[in-house]
Amino acid sequence: MANANRSRRVCLPQEAENIRRVCLYARVSTVGAQDPEMQLRELREYADRRGWQVVEEFVDHGVSGSRESRPALNRLMADAHLRRFDAVVCWKIDRFGRSLRHLVNALADLAAYGVAFISLMDNLDLSTPSGRLMFQIIAAMGEFERSLIQERVRSGLRNARAKGKRLGRPRVLVNPEKVATLRAEGLSWAKVAARLGIGVGTACRAFEGASKNPVAGGAVSR
Repeated sequence: MANANRSRRVCLPQEAENIRRVCLYARVSTVGAQDPEMQLRELREYADRRGWQVVEEFVDHGVSGSRESRPALNRLMADAHLRRFDAVVCWKIDRFGRSLRHLVNALADLAAYGVAFISLMDNLDLSTPSGRLMFQIIAAMGEFERSLIQERVRSGLRNARAKGKRLGRPRVLVNPEKVATLRAEGLSWAKVAARLGIGVGTACRAFEGASKNPVAGGAVSR
């Protein structure tokens, strides 16, 4: 039991005075038009002034901030999980987070790994008490954003129902006789579905419905 509890223990981010090894993260949206070297140069100078060892530089070239996957950032998070550095230093917070929700989740993950986060231009240092307070504010804003999105979705659904709109996946008309004919020809359910452009389950339900009620065809939900 002691070992299980130890494995679930969450580390605290490094305090500023305990930071020794850091990684740098930079991102540019356009290859050629933008150069990450400007970001990296200032980050290197900052790390040098603090006496930190830069163990690796992660750079995403030509990657939009809204992209779900960023190769360098993904590698950074994997290395953070292995505690290969004490802190992540980026030039500006919008270079790191693709959205408020992603930023909150990423910072929470880093905190769970015991890795601090520093944004140079935003003067945000989560290794300090004021930085951790700022993270709580960012997290609250992320929760507020999620609540607004959920409420907008619910309002949209209520409005659509009030106007009599049918919600959910559209129904597709399936001719049970065609399904039965193709089955009689020896086609598998997968081939019947492919021939009619429907799902296997839809073809099966149409066939079963026709067997129970030979007179009525009808719409079957895809």
